[in-house]
Amino acid sequence: MRQGEVAPKAPWIGNPQGGVSAPDPVILPDPATRFARTSGRLGVLAVDHPMGEWLSFLSELSQAQHEAADMIEVPEPDADDVAKATAAGMPPLAADGHDRDMAWREALTLILRYFDRLPDMPELVAAVIDSLNDVDEETLERLADDFLHGEVNPDDAGRAVFIAAALQVYFTKLAAGLEAAEVPLLPERNLCPCCGSTAVAGVITASGKTPGVRYLFCSLCSTAWNHVRAVCITCGQSAHLSLKSVEGENGAVQVETCDDCHTYAKMLYAGKDPKLDPYADDLASLGLDLMVAEVGWLRHAPNPLLLA
Repeated sequence: MRQGEVAPKAPWIGNPQGGVSAPDPVILPDPATRFARTSGRLGVLAVDHPMGEWLSFLSELSQAQHEAADMIEVPEPDADDVAKATAAGMPPLAADGHDRDMAWREALTLILRYFDRLPDMPELVAAVIDSLNDVDEETLERLADDFLHGEVNPDDAGRAVFIAAALQVYFTKLAAGLEAAEVPLLPERNLCPCCGSTAVAGVITASGKTPGVRYLFCSLCSTAWNHVRAVCITCGQSAHLSLKSVEGENGAVQVETCDDCHTYAKMLYAGKDPKLDPYADDLASLGLDLMVAEVGWLRHAPNPLLLA
């Protein structure tokens, strides 16, 4: 039910349905703003950043996703299929079992055409795009299956970034067509209730009707769901959690490490920076990932756009 390689998990301890009841359990994505917001934030973060050129590329990729999301049409989720899946405790858009519509390939075509219009495209990016333009539909579907099953061949890592970007657009549009009230949280609270994928990061809210609660943001369909704080999102333990951040920064982006399962997850604090975007700020804080990885923690699940 999840895409990407996931850190090994210890047995869940405690009530997986824990948390407060006041927050909205599930917040469905808005395709009209999701990718545009990420693109804009990446553009700001790229300025004077050590990885500024890379973040600028990702900003363009997010803008390409925004334009694709505005143009493609996806099928309406079948109400009976949604009801059957949720009744069985399964995500209605299970990433590894969903019967994909060709609209995802249309999104990929639009993303690739966006980059064809850009001047001075890096040779490596141009070569990856050429390789995707040259393959048939069967190969594209295989690449999509490989990504969604976490079986990306290292030789395909470059192409997988664009495949992932197109699938994000497709699944975000699909998730937006659901009814939040009809999508319950999964028993495994670390997985997206819409598509079963892992989270890219968590955000601690600072406003709205329930400030101070945590939402996890899906790495595939952009859905956000409530998850109780002070509990490891990988194993459910709470006794040996700690927060770490880069010394001298404002603490808006931190990692929550767990000494029980030796994994970590990125947590963003909106109260320290209301302009945070979970997708952009996760990518821009790669140095923090490297810092905690050096001392032995494994990320709970990868960001799809870090495959290359």
